[in-house]
Amino acid sequence: MIPLCYAEKEEPQIIKKIGGNAEIRQHLETLGFNIGGEVSVVNTFGENIIVKVKESRVAISDELARKIMV
Repeated sequence: MIPLCYAEKEEPQIIKKIGGNAEIRQHLETLGFNIGGEVSVVNTFGENIIVKVKESRVAISDELARKIMV
């Protein structure tokens, strides 16, 4: 398992674990990040990462991406 921020670009990944407190996990779940779901890194811009999740593109911070293990 590695944090999402270290995943290869454009490679589909399966979410295995989501860390952080309950508030952070709930926020990520609202954005579509669920254990067992597929996600891929589209691009990175400094401290932000653009990811594709559930046919949508979402920008998350590097800090949040470190809490998503793939």
